[in-house]
Amino acid sequence: MTLLQALIIAILQGATELFPVSSLGHAVLLPALLHWPFNESDEIFLPFLVMLHLGTSVALFVFFWRDWAAIIGGALGLHGSRYRVESFKILWLLAIATLPAVIIGAALEHILRHLFGSPLPVAGLLVLNGLLLLAVERLRGRFGPTPDATASSRPIASLTARDALFIGSFQCLALFPGLSRSGATIAGGLLRGLHHDVAARFSFLMAEPIILAATAHQIVKMRHMAITHEQIHIGIIAAVVSGITALISTTILMRYFRNHDNWALAPFAYYCIALGLGSLVVLGGVL
Repeated sequence: MTLLQALIIAILQGATELFPVSSLGHAVLLPALLHWPFNESDEIFLPFLVMLHLGTSVALFVFFWRDWAAIIGGALGLHGSRYRVESFKILWLLAIATLPAVIIGAALEHILRHLFGSPLPVAGLLVLNGLLLLAVERLRGRFGPTPDATASSRPIASLTARDALFIGSFQCLALFPGLSRSGATIAGGLLRGLHHDVAARFSFLMAEPIILAATAHQIVKMRHMAITHEQIHIGIIAAVVSGITALISTTILMRYFRNHDNWALAPFAYYCIALGLGSLVVLGGVL
């Protein structure tokens, strides 16, 4: 992988990680569509993607630092007993929501690894991701709030342990490249009565522990890999670029969700379906 290719993937990662369009799906499809001569099945490719996710994680922490400061400060009792109880509850909800992906991810890691080098299945899953987003937008009228931007939405602290487990179970879908982590968890939040902006906020707060856990896991595994200094430098530069791009993307996306609670996921759904079908045609002659 050249530095230019790494930077292109980094920008794509930062721009698509928080958008509900599957950054992993794009990272697998782009090299195949552009016929880049490197092997995505190589053991070093997944750690490279984890480095990009680490950059994204830092960007998320920077964007939501007030939320984390309020939660941690509340848990330490800096804002009174009522906020302490609420902060501990939010931390407990995040822990519960993270648990399913950690367990399922550890169990299925070796089974799912081959998908990272298989563009055709990823293209199909990208179409499925778009259909999922459209289905949830229709279903939220039955199970979630009325899609009215002026209506009040449930705050994160009002979620129950069952709600958190439900949303966290949706996060397991992102183990398949092509299915978006943010899209799945936002969908889960919508079905539990959250508006798009609150569901996105909970989704992005959930991202911190799962990305950090995946990063720590890959760092341990990388001890036994033959990684050159050049690859490390490329990974660090790409991670910084990914983080900067993600920070810009988060700002745009949160503003979009606040102002477009009516069918906010629909444009992303149509994009995923179009890209997935187009990739199937180009890569496999399907349709």
